[in-house]
Amino acid sequence: MNVTRKQERLLRRALVEWEQEGALSADDHQRLAGSLKRVPMDWQRLSRYAFWTALVCVIIAFGSLFADSELMERIIAFFSFSSVARIGLPAMLAVVFYLWGFSRQRRETQWHYSTEAILFLGVLFTAIALWQLGERLDNGSGHIAPLFLAGCAVYGLVGFFGRSGLVWLFFLLSLGNWFGAETGYMSGWGAYWLGMNYPVRFIFFGGALLALCWWLRTMLIKRNLYTTSKAMGLTYLFVALWIMSIFGNYDIDNWYGVTRAALLPWALFFAVAAIVCIYISLKTDDGMLRGFGLTFLAINLYTRYFEYFWDGMNKVIFFLILAASLAVIGRYAERIWHAGNQQKQVDNQQ
Repeated sequence: MNVTRKQERLLRRALVEWEQEGALSADDHQRLAGSLKRVPMDWQRLSRYAFWTALVCVIIAFGSLFADSELMERIIAFFSFSSVARIGLPAMLAVVFYLWGFSRQRRETQWHYSTEAILFLGVLFTAIALWQLGERLDNGSGHIAPLFLAGCAVYGLVGFFGRSGLVWLFFLLSLGNWFGAETGYMSGWGAYWLGMNYPVRFIFFGGALLALCWWLRTMLIKRNLYTTSKAMGLTYLFVALWIMSIFGNYDIDNWYGVTRAALLPWALFFAVAAIVCIYISLKTDDGMLRGFGLTFLAINLYTRYFEYFWDGMNKVIFFLILAASLAVIGRYAERIWHAGNQQKQVDNQQ
């Protein structure tokens, strides 16, 4: 069995524990351990990173193109004869890349990352076509949400049927942009919509996305889209909670007069959400939830430190208090862990 270095360490540790618990004999342990063959290079990971880097370079290239005013003037002048051409050409290129990606996926299923890269180029040209369509249809109303919704429809269909996590990621990003633009337009681009500023809206948006992700998890897992959906739902939720812990449900003009005590409930709510995320991850052994919970709990602590104690408390004292509190939590978790191991040993002896 060919395994990476990390997989080999995990499997060998599992074999040792199984032998100690009596689930494996010494001969079985030796036989299974001997079947492990470490691959010298994780070519799958290298392929993924190489294609990701290539796509980033493509994005940078397009960004540099739009930043080059002289070159953009030449391109605009070249297509000035027809606004339809400025929309139709990138749309045609997007269709070509989508068809190429789907065809390649059906014929050569082993080329996963290169197919994702081809579909992503379709996403890029779709975005350019929608941008030019927006320029053509602009009447000064500022209602750009339908363009994002059109992008959602295209990216969602391609991502779902193409089983592409990368395209599905852009579908979820476009969905968030559509939600923000539509609620902004409905509120007249004011600070509040139904009494909620943008961060509060995205708390509900992220929560709804996580709920849908859980409800549709069987279908999403089959399409290899569950991990991306859950990660984006958590990102929307926790980033919105972090911003809320700083600004609350206030607009910028009123925020300057808000006391820290008025924002404290949002900071506590942010901390509780992170702790609940960590707790669920420990119960379900979910690495993603654990990562999000720990990361945003740390962000919350550092944000509160800069808000409340940066000027008033010695930095050494603050971090010593923080270290002591984390040590108490670690000691409590260690005690539970040892109690579980002792119970396991008793069960094995019986």
